[in-house]
Amino acid sequence: MLANSLIELDRAHLIHPVASYRGHEAAGVRLLASAKGATVTDATGRQLVDGFAGLWCVNAGYGQESIVEAATQQMRTLPYATGYFSLGSEPAVRLAAELAERAPGSLNHVYFTLGGSDAVDSTIRFIRYYWNALGQPQRDQFISVEQGYHGSSVVGAGLTALPAFHAGFSLPLASQHKIPSHYSYRNPVGADGAAIIAASLAALEAKIAELGGPDRVAAFYAEPIQGSGGVLVPPDGWMKAMRARCAELDILFVADEVITGFGRTGPLFACEDDGIVPDLMTVAKGLTSGYAPMGAVLMSDHVYNTIADGAGKAAVGHGYTYSAHPVSAAVGLAALKLYEDGLLDNGRRAGARLMAGLNGLKDHPLVGEVRGRGMLAAIELVTDKVAKTPLPAAAEPARRIFDRAWANGLVIRAFPTGVLGYAPPLCCTDADIDAIVERTAQTLDQTLADPDVRAALQQK
Repeated sequence: MLANSLIELDRAHLIHPVASYRGHEAAGVRLLASAKGATVTDATGRQLVDGFAGLWCVNAGYGQESIVEAATQQMRTLPYATGYFSLGSEPAVRLAAELAERAPGSLNHVYFTLGGSDAVDSTIRFIRYYWNALGQPQRDQFISVEQGYHGSSVVGAGLTALPAFHAGFSLPLASQHKIPSHYSYRNPVGADGAAIIAASLAALEAKIAELGGPDRVAAFYAEPIQGSGGVLVPPDGWMKAMRARCAELDILFVADEVITGFGRTGPLFACEDDGIVPDLMTVAKGLTSGYAPMGAVLMSDHVYNTIADGAGKAAVGHGYTYSAHPVSAAVGLAALKLYEDGLLDNGRRAGARLMAGLNGLKDHPLVGEVRGRGMLAAIELVTDKVAKTPLPAAAEPARRIFDRAWANGLVIRAFPTGVLGYAPPLCCTDADIDAIVERTAQTLDQTLADPDVRAALQQK
């Protein structure tokens, strides 16, 4: 089918996620046709370095034959097996065991989902069951962090703290509350790590008191790095301090590693570098490197045992048709092998090169901050480095910067706030990383020449 016919079919029928429906209809879809390594090719034949690994997810890179073969073989052998009725499949059992073996501490129990959003939703259901089983049903309040992202499902989107996910949806729910982000570049207490940690701890304690004390709070949710909020990296020790305070107050701590898991920040899980063991942990994206839909909740022994003992002989009424899907599990096993057979190491090397390259752009007139960890990074653009003035809304940062980067042969995440997000595949070569940096520099120069940006610079 001709590309223009597909564009018209897309306009007429396909609803795209987190899009202006009318805006998308006017612009039309950009069709991707193929991909290999860290390069994607569109329907016109244009090749681009994928500096965002799809949607933070193609960690292993495109065209990994071992993953394709694992999926193909499993589809031929057993394309589906339900987890209901105590049935199962070998790939799902093995993947659960492999994840439990590698996860921090006592996260020994795995519930598989289709992705990150329903993994977060599952934690909420499990946590409510946990507190009910302990005879504390009043613990029904949930706290997360402003500019955090915890999915787009009905309940998870309320934990998400980004305006677009609340507007028009009657969210957040009354049981969902936020504390300020650690966002060091724009933190009211300044950039000092100890001060930011102290402020976050104080904010958490104040929110708990506002809700009636620890006996009302079910759980606290945090990302090791806030991804969709603009790749916001907390000060060293932030996660550890927040986790410790939750433990002191007997509040469950949920680490959302949907983005940071599977080598994105260096180790298999970011919690390893943070030195924490959460009560529950959500993963997805890199779990299958985006080759098949799958997410998971990793549950600690004490949470699992409380739920199991509370249910007794009764069924725990939570389940999905495609939980522990054998094809997705086979893909997950193949991806895990690639990570441990060299991709994690390559990702660490490539991440260091990426951060060095992006830091080399700090002197550009528009660059306010470069931040990141491993293969997860961001550049925040400003029109005044001292005042930290964001790009003007009139410059349409999200659309124009994405379009310019695309024209330059680069896929990145362009946030409406003027932040450029990076999450390249772990398979990136030196040439791939250098191309990301060079094409970013070109995009920055083009943005500097934007009349709306020039006008804002002249006003400072």
